[in-house]
Amino acid sequence: MSFSSRVKEELSGKTDGARHCRIAEITAILALAGQVCAREDGRFEIYVCTDNRWLAKAFFYLVRRCFSVACEIRMQSVRARESGNRTSWILAVREPEAALRILQAAKFAQIEQDWDEDAEQEGLTADPVLVRNPCCKRAFLRGAFLAAGSVSDPSAAKSYHLEIVCQEPVMAEFLADLFTEFGIPAKTTERRNYTVVYLKDGDDISGALGVMDAPVAMMELENARIEREFRAKVNREVNCEAANIGKTVTAAEKQIRDILYIDETVGLKSLPGGLEQMARLRLEYPDLPLQELGAKAEPPVGKSGVNHRLRRLAELAEKLRSGEGG
Repeated sequence: MSFSSRVKEELSGKTDGARHCRIAEITAILALAGQVCAREDGRFEIYVCTDNRWLAKAFFYLVRRCFSVACEIRMQSVRARESGNRTSWILAVREPEAALRILQAAKFAQIEQDWDEDAEQEGLTADPVLVRNPCCKRAFLRGAFLAAGSVSDPSAAKSYHLEIVCQEPVMAEFLADLFTEFGIPAKTTERRNYTVVYLKDGDDISGALGVMDAPVAMMELENARIEREFRAKVNREVNCEAANIGKTVTAAEKQIRDILYIDETVGLKSLPGGLEQMARLRLEYPDLPLQELGAKAEPPVGKSGVNHRLRRLAELAEKLRSGEGG
């Protein structure tokens, strides 16, 4: 099961809130995944079509608990080019009085005046009066995500991404404003014929999951973030250590070449005592770091003293190569 599905599974169980919160959540689902159809007698029916069973479950229980109405449910197999057969759910409220009660509670009753007889009514907009309370704002965002949201798997994706796809720009702006009221700076963008509300920051996505009341998913995200940051830190330290080892090895190789050249030209015995000792120590311990190399000297020499003597050996080798130290 994908991370998005696990989030929706968790959200689908939050159907036992106050009635006003249930109405807010139903409104979001209808606005983003619902259709209102007119019958020949002018009365309405409500449909929600989805291939996500968690949305189907949530809408069914919300309507039943809030309006004592049982949706008709029909399952059908849909042929998908990429993934083969998949199951789709169609939930219907076909009893006109029940549909009207739901539409009135969701503040959609005004569609009678705006009805287009040649098309089904989609892309419904929400009345701000439904989300006056913070709890209703949370419920509305929860319903919106159930209906049209997705979030990247934090343990697999290279970046964090949460989005809700809206048919109407006004709904996208409405959702973005709701997120902003909770201190989550959501953005919107156009994609084909839709407007998308999205978040890309890990903290913001974690906050959004908390706002929508998905604490288990939020904890999973946080754990994945901690693990990713830990791995990144370890990788940085390993890379840094590897780079330092590489520099040390390269420097030691040059030091040994310089010392061997000095030995071949003028001999190490011609060097002052301190330089001769350091030259012989480096030949004997080619991989030893400077501080440990200095500890082998008699008397011991600090790291800066070792570095100074090796630099003098390098300068002498360079002079010998240029013919100045003969």
